Amino acid sequence: MRMGVLDIGSNTGHLLIVDAYRGGPPIPAHTFKESLRLSEHLDEDGAVDAEGISLLVKYVVEARAEAEDNGCATVLAFATSAVRDAVNADDVLTAVREASGVDVEVMPGEEEARLTFLAVRRWFGWSSGRLGVFDIGGGSLEIAVGSDEGPDVAQSMPLGAGRLTREWLATGKPQDDLRRHVRTSIAEDAGAVLRGGAFDHAVATSKTFRSLARICGAAPAEEGQFVRRELARTDLQRLVEQLATMDADEIAELPGVSSDRAHQIRAGAIVAEAAMDLFDLDELEICPWALREGVLLQHLDRL
Repeated sequence: MRMGVLDIGSNTGHLLIVDAYRGGPPIPAHTFKESLRLSEHLDEDGAVDAEGISLLVKYVVEARAEAEDNGCATVLAFATSAVRDAVNADDVLTAVREASGVDVEVMPGEEEARLTFLAVRRWFGWSSGRLGVFDIGGGSLEIAVGSDEGPDVAQSMPLGAGRLTREWLATGKPQDDLRRHVRTSIAEDAGAVLRGGAFDHAVATSKTFRSLARICGAAPAEEGQFVRRELARTDLQRLVEQLATMDADEIAELPGVSSDRAHQIRAGAIVAEAAMDLFDLDELEICPWALREGVLLQHLDRL
């Protein structure tokens, strides 16, 4: 069947349309995405502002039309951190539903971690053993670990690259203060992850990690999704030092960095380095599947 996943993230709205069936991988057929930067459209009270709501409504209306034009039988729509944490989330979703007819589900952070883990497990298989999965989004960091198809531990922390850029770097707070905040936050619940022992396979997903890996020399997207890509801790440590001396325009010139995310890369690198240090990971392998694929796979399993 042809179906779509509409992902309303903290940075981007992304409609992924696939040809899907049980027992096989979802095959991408079409994609429609737009930079929304919802995490940057939060007012001082924590509400999505009028401009952010307008951008979101416009995008969902267009995404629904794209899905219909491409013959989707089903569209699974969900929102993550920016909408999840907004004090006016209900008003935002009502505005979207009234304008587009699309019911967007707010996904809890732990569910986001769990479904991302499912996608990574299906991609790499049982040979990965005890699997550790890290995902830096615009609003949150997800960590999930386990030896089965579902994780034993699924965590979500407000350590997204967009959030930290807005709350720390854009306000002029010292980078060292951000570094301490990130490491303290991750370490607070690290024991639950570490109690099960070391990872047999440590994996990272989604745009921030893909960009960091590409800057550090991983193969470009044009070489296809089956090329092994990894992010080494030694390379990342050097990159964090380099990024501290660069502005957003200079960062946007680096390979694999889009102009609309360049200002967030420094915060994302600080989070990635902290995770690799605290869990003593010399390398993270980059997985091409993440949350959207996890949502699809779970839906197919339930049919």
